Order: sequence, then structure tokens, then C-alpha cells
Amino acid sequence: MDFRELDSTRCSVARTAALVGDAWTVLVLRDLFNGIRRFDDLAAHLGIARNVLTRRLTHLTDAGLVDRVPYREPGRRERHEYRLTPAGRDLRPVVLAMLEYGDRHLAGPDGPPMRVEHAGCGEPVHVEVRCAEGHLVERETRLRTVPLAPALRAG
Repeated sequence: MDFRELDSTRCSVARTAALVGDAWTVLVLRDLFNGIRRFDDLAAHLGIARNVLTRRLTHLTDAGLVDRVPYREPGRRERHEYRLTPAGRDLRPVVLAMLEYGDRHLAGPDGPPMRVEHAGCGEPVHVEVRCAEGHLVERETRLRTVPLAPALRAG
């Protein structure tokens, strides 16, 4: 079967893009990965309108990527912070791949403004793709797409 015969709107890439495919959602995820969890802190760091942030957090919560957890500071009303669920944490390689791509292709003459390091050893982190046998999949490595479900066929 040729890849063009598959229904491109029902593949996992299309479904994931629908879930996290706008810039604000990806940036909210980036900040959550970096430990910014409270609404006011997210809004301030991102420079995002509060109503836009509310919609993005609601979307991520409804999708099961983020949990809304109550907290209360002494003398203050109850508020919420947002924590990544296991499904949300599974997006870390996606965000790291975007960072690595941006560092390589979009950083400009001054280079990247930051790097992600492994906290245990201090070395930079990078994303690798490997097959189930452990072979490294590099840019030049040929891949093929194999249909698994008849429902993915267009038509």
C-alpha cells in the first residue's frame, strides 16, 4: 500500500498536532517541564493573555496531559497549580526535539540562549531516535511507513 492511500487526518501525527499544535500550547508545556506550575507565574513568564492561558490549560487538562492541583498560601484563597501527568511527561522528547531543531537551524549568529543539561552529570541532553533493535536512526537513515489498520485508508 502506498502512503498516499492512507487517511492523513487520522494518523498519530495529525492527532498529536491537533492536541498540542499551536505555539502557546507548546510554550505552556515547555514552562511546565521547566517547573513553572502556577497560573500567575505562567502568565508572567510567557507574556500570554490570561484568557488565552486559561483556554490552553483547560485544553491540556481535558486532554489528560495536565492535572489541576489546588494549593493555598497562608491567608490567601485557594488557587491551583498545573502538573504534567505521565501522558504529558511523555511529550518531553517532542519539546526537546523542537529545542534541538531550533538550536541547530534558528538560533542566529549568537547561538542558542540556553541548553538543557542532565542534572546528574551536567552534560547537554539531545534527542536520539532508535529502532526497537537499538539501531540509531540518523537523518540519512531510510524509513518506511507501514499501514496497520484498514480504518486509516482514505476513502
